[in-house]
Amino acid sequence: MTETMAAAENYIADYNICMDRLRTEDGRQLFPDGMKLLSHWNLRDELKAHYKGQSDQVPSTKDEKQEMIYQVMQRIVRQEIPQEVINNHEPIWYPYSNKVESQKSKVESREPDTRYQKILDIFHAMQQVDAYCPNMPTGIIRNFEGDIEIPAAEIDSLFRSLISSGQVKIVAAEIKNRLGRELRPYDIWYDGFKARSGMDEEALSAETRKRFPDPITYEKKIAGMLTTLGFQKENAEEISRHIVVEPARGSGHAWPCMGHNEPSRLRTRIAPEGMDYKGYNIAVHEMGHNVEEVISLYKMDYYMLHGIPNTGFTETSAFLFQARDLQLLGYGKQTMNRETFLDQFWGMYEIMGVSLVDMQMWQWLYDHPKATAAELREAVLEIAAEVWNAYYEPVLGEKDCVLLAIYSHMVNSPMYLPNYPIGHIVQFQLEQALADKEGLAWAEAYERWYRLGRLTPQEWMRQAVNGALSVQPILQQIQ
Repeated sequence: MTETMAAAENYIADYNICMDRLRTEDGRQLFPDGMKLLSHWNLRDELKAHYKGQSDQVPSTKDEKQEMIYQVMQRIVRQEIPQEVINNHEPIWYPYSNKVESQKSKVESREPDTRYQKILDIFHAMQQVDAYCPNMPTGIIRNFEGDIEIPAAEIDSLFRSLISSGQVKIVAAEIKNRLGRELRPYDIWYDGFKARSGMDEEALSAETRKRFPDPITYEKKIAGMLTTLGFQKENAEEISRHIVVEPARGSGHAWPCMGHNEPSRLRTRIAPEGMDYKGYNIAVHEMGHNVEEVISLYKMDYYMLHGIPNTGFTETSAFLFQARDLQLLGYGKQTMNRETFLDQFWGMYEIMGVSLVDMQMWQWLYDHPKATAAELREAVLEIAAEVWNAYYEPVLGEKDCVLLAIYSHMVNSPMYLPNYPIGHIVQFQLEQALADKEGLAWAEAYERWYRLGRLTPQEWMRQAVNGALSVQPILQQIQ
C-alpha cells in the first residue's frame, strides 16, 4: 500500500503544465515565459487569480487565460492530454485542437490512462488490506465510519442539502452581476468575494518574496505571525519551536508530529527568487495544520486522545489561518460580513460536488472490482457529468461538464476530498461563534478548541460551539 501510494504521489508531484508553451489556435502565447503550473492546484489558483475588479460591474468578454486553463483541465480529466506536454518545456501545445509541435521528440498519442491506472493500483492494494479488516471490510467503511466517524450516507446527504439549496441561485446571480456576463463552468472557482480580489497579485508577490526569500526566513517569522493573530508571545514561541519549514516538491503540505520528539513539517513551493503570493497563501494554510498539530499533541493532557476528530477538523484550522493571510501582511483583520458569507458558501458549493464525485467513484470501484483503467475513466466521466448536470449545469451551464473530476486528490489521496467541505462547515460555525470577538479572544478560543482532543465529531462541536455539525448556519446567512 505504501509503495502504491508513493508511486501515485510521485506521479502527481511531477504533473506540471508549461504554460508558456501553450498557444491559442491563432498562435498567440497568453502566459509569461517560465510559468510552470502543477495540476490541479496551481492551474486552479492561476485561474482564480484572474478575477480582478469585478466590483465595478463593467461587462467583460470571456477571459482567454481562464478559458485556456479550463480547456487544459478537461484534456487532463478525459486523458486526451498529449503525453509529451506533461512536465516538458520543449513542445508547443494547442489545447483547443490538441495539436503538438515538437522539434526534439516524436509526437506520440495521448497519455495512456495513467491517471486512472494509478487510482486502480491504490484500489487493488486496498483490497488486500480489506482481507485483514473483518469488522470494516472495505476502504469506504474504514474511511468514513472508522477515520472520519461519520457514515458516508450521512455526509452525502449533508453535502447535497447545500448544493441543492435555493441559496445557490442567489449567490450565482450575485457573481453574474459582478462579472457582467453569463457564468462559465470555471466560475465555480470565482474568487471575487475575498478582500484580495481587488489587489494586484504581482504587488503582493513582490512583498512576499521580499519578506520570505527562503524557508528558513519563513520559519523564523512564525512566532511573530502567531502574535499578530493574538497568541501570547511566550506561547507563540513555544509553538513555533516545533515547526520546521522545508521546500515542497509538489503542491505543499503539512506533515504532523506523531510524538513529542518530532517536529511538525511545513512544506510549500519556494522559487529561487523567493516565495510568491500563491506559495505564501499555501504556506499560511499549511501553517494552520502545523499549529493544530502542535497544540493538539503537546497541549493535550491525555496522549491517547491527542489529535482531532477527523482530518476535516485540521482542514478547519488551515482555513482559519489561510483566511487571515492578508492580516499577517498588515492589511487588517479578518471580519465576518456578507462578502465572507458569500465566499465561504461558494467554496462549499464547489468542493462538495468534487467530493461527491470522489465518493461515488470509490463506490463504483467496489461494485466493479475487475475494471480496467479505460472503464474507470469512462465511469468517472459519467459520474462527474451526472453530478454536474444535477447541481451545477442549471447555474453554470455546459451540460455533461467533467470539471469536478480534476482534483489531484482523487489520484493520490483516496477519499480525502470530503474532509475539505467538512472543514469549511466547521470553520463557518467556529467563526460565527466568535464573530463579535477579536485579537486575543480569537487565539484563546482557537487553543481551547484544539486542546479538546480526538473526540467524536459531534461531541467536539458540542463542546466547541454548543451545536451540531450542520450547513444550516451558513444557509441562514444567504438570503
